[in-house]
Amino acid sequence: MTLNSQFINLNKKIITCKKCKRLKNFREKIAKEKRRQYLNENYWGKPITGFGDLNGKILLVGLAPAAHGGNRTGRVFTGDRSAEFLYKCLHKAKMSNQSTSENKNDGLKLYNLYITTALKCVPPGDKPTFEELKTCFNYFKEEIDLLKNVKIIIALGKIAFDACIKFYKENYLFNNKNFVFKHGAKYKLPDNKILIGCYHPSPRNVNTKRIDVNKMVKLFKNSKKILLKYKVK
Repeated sequence: MTLNSQFINLNKKIITCKKCKRLKNFREKIAKEKRRQYLNENYWGKPITGFGDLNGKILLVGLAPAAHGGNRTGRVFTGDRSAEFLYKCLHKAKMSNQSTSENKNDGLKLYNLYITTALKCVPPGDKPTFEELKTCFNYFKEEIDLLKNVKIIIALGKIAFDACIKFYKENYLFNNKNFVFKHGAKYKLPDNKILIGCYHPSPRNVNTKRIDVNKMVKLFKNSKKILLKYKVK
């Protein structure tokens, strides 16, 4: 079975998942109620899969789909202000073919990069329970296992960073308490991948100048330099 076929099968399982009743009810509630500016659109309202270069060496991880971004458009980091900022930076770092991510059919392509979320459904208040995370970690692990070339994981935001740590604690003999979230901080994971912390591209972080284009682009470019430094093939 080809890698593409394996991902097709995995993504079918993700999209049809109904294991977490609270998440299922919430994502469908949002899809029915909608936001005013999207009243004429059909919301996706289902779990979100990852997308990008299946042979990529860098994995970008967010916590979960946005209520009116991924949960509306059907693609993670698509159709909201966080996506607007993120793709402006990815494009400048030459990791995407365009600087926008608006819908699933907009022609977006990623270079040496795959993007996903630790949790596949939007959670109420952006706060999943640990049991919900553990359930979704099964899918997250399948993604990581299939993405055999990945050497660097970039966690977008402290919550996504913490979710990655929880994932490794659940799946490996790993209990390192010295992994502290900081923009640009790098840590070696038990499977020899490198985890890099990155501020989330949220409007709040952008507006308060916690993150800006130069800072984000620098982190992405540095991640590519790490690949060269370690002579990853």
